[in-house]
Amino acid sequence: MTTEKIDNVSVTTQAIVYFDGKCVSHGITFADGTKKSVGVVLPSTLTFNTGAPEIMECVAGSCEYKLAGSDAWVTSAAGDKFNVPGNSSFDIRVGEAYHYICHFG
Repeated sequence: MTTEKIDNVSVTTQAIVYFDGKCVSHGITFADGTKKSVGVVLPSTLTFNTGAPEIMECVAGSCEYKLAGSDAWVTSAAGDKFNVPGNSSFDIRVGEAYHYICHFG
């Protein structure tokens, strides 16, 4: 099931803008201190580096991604999630706006 709404969170109102505006996100913090980000990647091919492990949840649109060390591109659409190890990277190809929630840790 795709996450449609997140209640009872604190939102960082200033956007974090990556790759000349091709990715824009906002940080959210839950009452227990858990942090996530919500955002959109516009049509492009980008490489993201990770510090902590991440789970990328697609809430709308779609993308193709390739984890570091892999040659396989995998499709992720609304309702899908993929895991990215910490201290790693992934490539993402987006043909239409890809709306996501990034779950850290």
